[in-house]
Amino acid sequence: MSDRHSDGHGTHGFETVAIHAGNTPDPMTGAVVPAIYQVSTYKQDGVGGLRGGYEYSRSGNPTRTALEENLAALEGGRRGLAFASGLAAEDCLLRTLLAPGDHLVIPDDAYGGTFRLISKVVARWGVDYTVADTSDPAAVRDALTDRTKAIWVETPSNPLLGISDIAALAGVARAAGVRLVVDNTFASPYLQQPLALGADVVVHSTTKYMGGHSDVVGGALVTDDQELAEELAYHQNAMGAVAGPFDSWLVLRGIKTLAVRMDRHSANAERIVEMLSRHPKVTKVLYPGLAEHPGHEVAAKQMRSFGGMVSFQVAGGEEEAVAVCDRTKVFTLGESLGGVESLIEHPGRMTHASVAGSQLEVPSDLVRLSVGIENADDLLADLQQALG
Repeated sequence: MSDRHSDGHGTHGFETVAIHAGNTPDPMTGAVVPAIYQVSTYKQDGVGGLRGGYEYSRSGNPTRTALEENLAALEGGRRGLAFASGLAAEDCLLRTLLAPGDHLVIPDDAYGGTFRLISKVVARWGVDYTVADTSDPAAVRDALTDRTKAIWVETPSNPLLGISDIAALAGVARAAGVRLVVDNTFASPYLQQPLALGADVVVHSTTKYMGGHSDVVGGALVTDDQELAEELAYHQNAMGAVAGPFDSWLVLRGIKTLAVRMDRHSANAERIVEMLSRHPKVTKVLYPGLAEHPGHEVAAKQMRSFGGMVSFQVAGGEEEAVAVCDRTKVFTLGESLGGVESLIEHPGRMTHASVAGSQLEVPSDLVRLSVGIENADDLLADLQQALG
C-alpha cells in the first residue's frame, strides 16, 4: 500500500494528511484547530444568499465539513460523509444502493449490528441477502444473482479476524456490474485503503480507531465515485442521521494521532499473540499476523500491519471464556473496540448475541480483545493471571 496521500494541496505522507487535511487555520484568529460550530441555522444574505453554502446544520456544518474532507483524504476518495453512528452510515448506504427486490451478498463473519440491520430491518423492506465466505472469491461469485446490487465485506472481520482479498473481490464485483462495499473499521485507513484496491465504498464506525478514545459515537462513508457520492450526500441530508459538530470535532481530534496509535496497537497485539500462542489453556489464536492464518499472505499484501484486534478460544468452553473475561483487571470488560484502553469481551453473549442461531453464529468459547496502547508487559501479565 502507498504511504502517500493527496490532501488537496499536494501529496504527503499519511501522518501529515491526518493532521492537516480539513484542518485549515481559522482566517480570523489563526486558530490551528477547527472551531466547534454548535449551531443549527445560518444567517442568509438575502433569500438564497448562503455564506459558504451553509443554511441548516443537518445539510452542512463547518465542523462536519472539516471531518468529511479529512476522511476523504485519508481514504483517497472524492467525498467523505460523517454520520451519527456506524450503523447510521450503513443504513444510508444500504438504502442508497438497494431497492425492494434487490439482492445483497454479505459475509459469514461480520459485526452483529450489521447483520441485525440487514436481516431484521432491510430485509423487511423486500431486500434479499445471501451469506458467503468472502475470503473465497469463487464463493462470492457463486452467491451472486441477477438481482445482486452489492457485495459487503469486512476485512479483517469481526470477531473471527478473517481476511478477504479486496482486489480479487473488486474484480468479481466489476465483472458482475455490482458495487463492492468494504467495512474498514478494524484496519483503519492507516493500515488499509480499500478504494485503492478497487472497492466502491468504504464504511467506518468512527467510534472505534478513528476516534480512538471511547468518547464519541460516529460513522463514515467514503467513495471515489462522484455520481455515487452525490447520491449518498442526498440521502444523508434526506435521512438526517448526521454527525453533530462536537462529535465531528472529537473524531477529527482522534484522527490526528491515528498513525502513532495504530503502530502501538499493532505492536502490543503482536506480543499478546505470541504469548497466547504458547499458552496451554488457549486452543486457538485468531490473528492475521500469524503465518498459519489462512489469510496471512493476503493481509500482508493489502495491509501495512495486522492491527490491534485479537480473538482466541479457550479450553473449558463457554463458561471458561466468560470467566477469563471476568478475571482481567487491566483489560476492561466492555463492548466496542479501538480505544486507547484495552477491552475484553465474550462475543457470543455480548457484541454478537444478535447472530445467535444464524449462519454468522460465533464459537461459544471465543474471547475477543481490543488491545490498547498501555504498557505491553502489564497487558501480558493481566491476561496470564486471567487465564490461570
